[in-house]
Amino acid sequence: MAREKIPVTAAVRVLRAGRVVFTDHCYAYQARGGTAVSSRELGVDERVIVKTLVMEDERRQPLIVLMHGDCEVSTGKLARHLGVKTVAVCHPDVASRHSGYLVGGTSPFGTRKAMPVYLERSILDLEKIYINGGRRGYLVGIAPQVLVDLLEPELVDVAV
Repeated sequence: MAREKIPVTAAVRVLRAGRVVFTDHCYAYQARGGTAVSSRELGVDERVIVKTLVMEDERRQPLIVLMHGDCEVSTGKLARHLGVKTVAVCHPDVASRHSGYLVGGTSPFGTRKAMPVYLERSILDLEKIYINGGRRGYLVGIAPQVLVDLLEPELVDVAV
């Protein structure tokens, strides 16, 4: 069986520039399949798949939330944490404009626009995580500490 060509995305370039050790994981992407599909395809617990969500506050200021694949973001808790009235997931077109990635392939690394990053604190308790590498159907396996080292996120407790 031929090995699938690994994409060189903006995210991969950032990881390589940061001398990050990572593993490549390609899988058959399914629209609207979410982390359940990638978890099944990779044979790993959905909790270790970290989704990258582009959200915005009521002033339309974009931000990124990194969350366990098996959890949702409490937008109310996040809004209170940020001191704003509301926080919502961006429309896919808006998210793509901010990140430079297609929804379903959004990575927190190498985004078009610099945005504040909020990381669910319990992700740091995991030994290894799988996060989007900048293309639909492509995840990278990294140590969670890489998120802290490269993104300098604010830690939050907003999972439900």
